[in-house]
Amino acid sequence: MGNTLATTEDAGLILQLYDLRREQTMRAARKWVVFDFQPESAEELLAIQRTVSLQENAYWRQVLSYWEMAHSFVLRGAIDADLFLDTQGEGIFIYAKFARFHDAYKEATGNMFMKQTAELVEKYPSARERFEAVVKMLSERQAQTKR
Repeated sequence: MGNTLATTEDAGLILQLYDLRREQTMRAARKWVVFDFQPESAEELLAIQRTVSLQENAYWRQVLSYWEMAHSFVLRGAIDADLFLDTQGEGIFIYAKFARFHDAYKEATGNMFMKQTAELVEKYPSARERFEAVVKMLSERQAQTKR
């Protein structure tokens, strides 16, 4: 990807991002988005996003905004992309998990789903490969559960 070596400052920033992920509420939010939230339709996804009174809405916003922030740091050069992508995969997983809803999300909201993450996936081949692998794995898993 890049031609420069990561710095100790890059490593420090990645460790700070890791520490933020360990915060108790963030852990609960990440668990809910990654494991518990399994919408069958874009409308189910959008219902969570639209209902600000739900705890799940707060979880949704916290996790997505965290990963969008982190990916923005990479895209703007604040963190070495190679080092970041070597150590961080959850945001791309989340983007891939909801890939089947991206078009409906944009149509309903007028906004691209996880815009910074989409840009990261487009810009970096290793991010694209991870995204495609997750989409394939989730699709195969869904096909097996429907049998």
